[in-house]
Amino acid sequence: MPKGKGPQGKRITLKVAKNSVRVLFNGRRRLELGKMGIAIFPKSILELADVEELDLSRNMLKKIPNTIEKFQNLMWLDLHSNQIDELPAEIGTLKNLTYLNLCNNKLTTKGLPEELTHLKNLRILNLGLNCLESVPTTLGALRELVELGLFDNSLTIIPKSVKKLPKLERLNVKRNPLPEFAKEDEPIDTIKRIESLYLVEKKDLCVPCLQTCQGERDELHRLEDITPGSSEKPSFPSLTTPNSTARDNQEEWRIK
Repeated sequence: MPKGKGPQGKRITLKVAKNSVRVLFNGRRRLELGKMGIAIFPKSILELADVEELDLSRNMLKKIPNTIEKFQNLMWLDLHSNQIDELPAEIGTLKNLTYLNLCNNKLTTKGLPEELTHLKNLRILNLGLNCLESVPTTLGALRELVELGLFDNSLTIIPKSVKKLPKLERLNVKRNPLPEFAKEDEPIDTIKRIESLYLVEKKDLCVPCLQTCQGERDELHRLEDITPGSSEKPSFPSLTTPNSTARDNQEEWRIK
């Protein structure tokens, strides 16, 4: 078995963690531990709890420990694509958090602590691709939310307190069994639209078809005379548009 790997996933030492700190263009320090095969929250990173951003996405984490409260400077936390089924109440102590991504986990409604509503500065919250049966009405306390992802869950209703958040600009609830978002039947188009236009010479039409087409063309000309428009229009005196009968027999006149 490779060194550092086992039933608990990859072991993250303090040295590995320090080498994973990146300084962003805005001056923030991000601890990047995404996609590293981590199954248990690394205790070693508590030594770096003063970072402003933490990326633990695309791992195998099932639990977030209550020691997450030590990351008091966190403004950005990405935990997407793990196996997390519940959050600790201590998540609510991260008062500086503005971005929280919990997409693609195994969170249920019971797994969302009430303390989540203490994140008064939270602007972006992604709870999509989880196992939520309902949305806590208390999320309506997150008055700074601009984006909220609730897509791909089992939701049948969205609380009014959430839909009416004062700063909410984007609410993604796609692929939920929500009656209010059921796709309406497309309106019936009462105008018959032409799919194909056939142009043929007069000599290729039978007498009845020719008379019908000429009558329809005369009617169009009459309408044009009473409708204001440009006088410079193309003219095709030797061509006419056959009706459906001629179109059905087009193979015959093409052979001729």
